[in-house]
Amino acid sequence: MQPVFLLDRFVRLHTELMGLLRGLSVEAWSRPTACALWSVKDIVAHLLDSSIRRLSFGRDALPSTPDTPISNYAELVRYLNRLNAEWVTACRRLSPQVLTDLLDFTAAQVHAFFQSLDPHTPALFPVAWAGDDVSPNWFDIGREYTERWLHQQQIREAVGAPGLTTREWLHPTLDVFVRALPFTYRHVEAQLGRSVRLEVQGEAGGAWTLVREAEGWQLFNGSGRDAAAVVRLDQETAWKLFSRGLDQEAARERVKIEGESSLGEPMLGSLAIMA
Repeated sequence: MQPVFLLDRFVRLHTELMGLLRGLSVEAWSRPTACALWSVKDIVAHLLDSSIRRLSFGRDALPSTPDTPISNYAELVRYLNRLNAEWVTACRRLSPQVLTDLLDFTAAQVHAFFQSLDPHTPALFPVAWAGDDVSPNWFDIGREYTERWLHQQQIREAVGAPGLTTREWLHPTLDVFVRALPFTYRHVEAQLGRSVRLEVQGEAGGAWTLVREAEGWQLFNGSGRDAAAVVRLDQETAWKLFSRGLDQEAARERVKIEGESSLGEPMLGSLAIMA
């Protein structure tokens, strides 16, 4: 796998979001979404929180010391979920217009901050869902792109707007999401050289191959040869699987696994979000 540079997508992705939000009816803002118990308005509040955190902790170097001990992944997830819930609850006293204006106001500053970073130096926060202790900035920025794409997609589904699922928008999301797979497979045993191929069908799809090597599972672009298991799914199933938009039971009905099921099944538990 090679680095993926997504800075050029942020401004256009934000423009698409602003056009969508400024055209919503009052009723649409309260519609439920696939994102836990959050409404459309709650997701917009969360996106604003993400921007403000980026500027405060990243650009302005505000100390980000947690107020509770964090010694493992589960504790980190609980901590982040609490922060997210506190912010969203507080923002319910803000109007949709205020939220939209604040999100628009911070967007250019976030984009400028990302542009100021060396893509290859360590990011302030690692991509924990990929198992990283240290991540380069390009990966952290890619993670941010996937979060912004995902939440906009959840809003679009809630209000019945067309999704951003062409290759231009969705393929980069999948290309970042699949980087969770080596961490997903960290406890899966296999002989050296055994491989698992993921095939995502559709305009935005592609093929990726996990190979068991001495240091663990490694991910490669392309189909490889003689895979012990092949996992096939369509692009909508793929992004929902990686973002907890499908439970494993629903995923099994939409995913086809050929070959050794013991090597293909773990992919159904892959997550590329903090959950």
